[in-house]
Amino acid sequence: MIRFPQWKFNVYFVAPVEASKPTRQERWNHCMNTPGCIELTWNYGTENEEGMVYNTGNADTTGTADGNKVRGGFGHIGITVPNVYTACQRFHSLGVPFHKSPNSGGMKGLAFIKDPDGYLIEVLPQGEMIVEDVDCLGVASQGGEGYKDNSK
Repeated sequence: MIRFPQWKFNVYFVAPVEASKPTRQERWNHCMNTPGCIELTWNYGTENEEGMVYNTGNADTTGTADGNKVRGGFGHIGITVPNVYTACQRFHSLGVPFHKSPNSGGMKGLAFIKDPDGYLIEVLPQGEMIVEDVDCLGVASQGGEGYKDNSK
């Protein structure tokens, strides 16, 4: 687990381990270099809410009966891949919908796709964060228009 209190979330990585990694950076490096590592994100806040709060990770109306946006709780699931841009090109060619392509938004080199039910899946690099000039949706690394940061 790695805590990000400044952004009000924690990430939990599910990956095979051979030895404990005592520092935050060692844990991060291990997970980002392990094939098939799964990232789970917990957004702070649900513990202070009354009643049941469930979040699909989309901050939208997915899964709600009343049409109101969900809040708090589960953030999203993430997967590591050898090359984010190559993986996203494949997802795009298969018709997978994107919430954020690798070059859109403020963070370059990672993406968010949607599964068939509309839930978010983060696509992260195994190893170093690489940024290519143009991504699968034609978004240049300089600019990155078309992505709205819903965390604010």
